[in-house]
Amino acid sequence: MLIAGFGFATMGAFVKQGAQFFSPAELVFYRSIVGLISISIVVWVQKKSLKTPVLGKQLARAIIGFVALILFFYAISQLPLATAITLNYTSPMFLALLIPWCLKQEHMRQRKQQRYLILYMLIGFVGVILLIQPVWTIASWPALCIGVLSGLGAAFAYIHVKQLGNLGEPDWRTVFYFTAVCSLGSGLWMLQGHCSPLTWTQLPLLLGLGVSATLSQLAMTRAYRTGHTLTVATLAYSTVIFATLIGVVIWHEHLSTIELAGMLFIMISGVISTRATATHS
Repeated sequence: MLIAGFGFATMGAFVKQGAQFFSPAELVFYRSIVGLISISIVVWVQKKSLKTPVLGKQLARAIIGFVALILFFYAISQLPLATAITLNYTSPMFLALLIPWCLKQEHMRQRKQQRYLILYMLIGFVGVILLIQPVWTIASWPALCIGVLSGLGAAFAYIHVKQLGNLGEPDWRTVFYFTAVCSLGSGLWMLQGHCSPLTWTQLPLLLGLGVSATLSQLAMTRAYRTGHTLTVATLAYSTVIFATLIGVVIWHEHLSTIELAGMLFIMISGVISTRATATHS
């Protein structure tokens, strides 16, 4: 999940840069089509089968993830990078609410651990509030709300990823269906509006977007498939740290004392999570 965290922060930087030239639908399309082509090549070379006994659940995960991705990319285009990514990573808070109903078996196994993991999430949420507080203005509220909705959608998508893993679905197959649905959905949406002209100088940006997103998606899918859901969600907060640092280096975004405190709370939450899991597993 740490590898995925760094990759998603890098993807966010490509999205923010690309938002100057492309709409959210176009960015989702380019992000997805690179992943779809990459996974398809691997499937063809290694002669893997795309046939799945749980096609409905694969499509449900893909559609939910597609909607969440559109909302997320829009938030990135309207808000500072770290703020948009932080709002998307409210997903662990929603996961804590959804797991007792959606992952009953895991919830029963990990009930003792979950008391500690919920504590970490509360601390992490305090960090989230501290981190986004400087941009809470009336004008930014629509984008902020969309960012939170992207976090809710991501939580539902991660629940599906975990369920697919429990059913024995391999990582690459889940990522394939996700990128296929995203490519089709965003492609149709993109064709309904104005398509921005594509130049050779923009290709490295779009390739970077697609490659970082695909590698991160594979790493994230593996993490949720094999790990304890809330522990993995904790480590997902690392994306916030990486995104904040990228924003400072590339866009010279200023970090206030409050924002630094928020980052510290988020990092502390990760330490609590991993220690609690190691102690009570």
